[in-house]
Amino acid sequence: MDPIEIHGVCPPNLSPVKDAFAANFTDAPEGLNELAARFSVCIDGEPVLDLWGGYADTARTQPFTDRTLVPVFSTGKAVMGLLIATAVERGLLDYDTPVSAYWPAFGQAGKDRVTVGQLMSHQAGLPGFATTVEPSIWFDRQAVLDGLCAQAPMWPPGTASGYHPITIGYLAGELFRLVDGRTMGTALRQDFPGLDLWIGLPETEHGRVAQLRKPSAAPDLGVIDAIKTAAFLDRGSAPGGRGSTEWRMAEIPSANLHGAARDLARILAVLTDGAFEGRRLLSEATLDAARRQRIFGQDRVLPFVMGWAAGWTLNRDLNIFGPNARALGHCGWGGSCAFADPTTGVSAAYVMTRQSPHLIGDPRALRLIDALYGAL
Repeated sequence: MDPIEIHGVCPPNLSPVKDAFAANFTDAPEGLNELAARFSVCIDGEPVLDLWGGYADTARTQPFTDRTLVPVFSTGKAVMGLLIATAVERGLLDYDTPVSAYWPAFGQAGKDRVTVGQLMSHQAGLPGFATTVEPSIWFDRQAVLDGLCAQAPMWPPGTASGYHPITIGYLAGELFRLVDGRTMGTALRQDFPGLDLWIGLPETEHGRVAQLRKPSAAPDLGVIDAIKTAAFLDRGSAPGGRGSTEWRMAEIPSANLHGAARDLARILAVLTDGAFEGRRLLSEATLDAARRQRIFGQDRVLPFVMGWAAGWTLNRDLNIFGPNARALGHCGWGGSCAFADPTTGVSAAYVMTRQSPHLIGDPRALRLIDALYGAL
């Protein structure tokens, strides 16, 4: 097989990152050699590195280019959290106010005191449906919302985090829509023009989407209980039954963002200093409220002791986003990730088409991030 050609931009001082990127195609950790990948880095909001290579299809006939889109699954939650932060900045939401103040129906079944900050840090106790549902329910937004509003929390809200893989997108998306008037997909296009990031991908763009190779093994969730089953393992715990076209077109902010690593790194730069493309987007007060730790401990769904900010995984004790504890971001099914590091001004994103079973901290991404910080 011919060697993979690496494309893009890499300054000489970051050449170890390019070496690590190339090595992931031939000698990746755990044998997870890349089929296609992209790694992009900004410093203080300015793009400094953007590398890509491989093939966009599993048959290796179509090159992966700078216009190829990749579904990043839960990495899109990093963008979802940022959109909520923009609503806080505009005074439409407050992290310490109960969700039910904006959305009365949410307050049913003992959820009337769940705050916006608790919802965004996975403390609301709604990681999935407590009873089995059909996978097709996720294509009926109102049915999902009605069901979650009526459902009692699966643990006392505010006492622990429990990762909400799919449900958080519907809940945060509806909360945003109620106070802003737009869906998150529309707001992303209008408020961040020029970014190749899509929550709800028009069918005209589907030809740009890379094919994925699913992981060869299931992720390790630890000891299985009813909460983890509702989140990940029940038959209706994720969308299904409608085909990839309808799934791509749906607006599910927690699960189906399609985009380019370059623009994920650019938008996450907002979390370093509050600015986007030279325009102040978030004040220091909003940044502090958005980024601060809201819960830390053993997650009820993921098998990790971990901390959550208002929409992002905190790097504290996990060390998946470089060496600095203040870094924060999100990982997605199969290995993608995007993060911001306020200590250094670094924001970065990694996307790939060969998926691994790692829930967080894919070893290919870790190799790139380690090389980046070693070279800075």
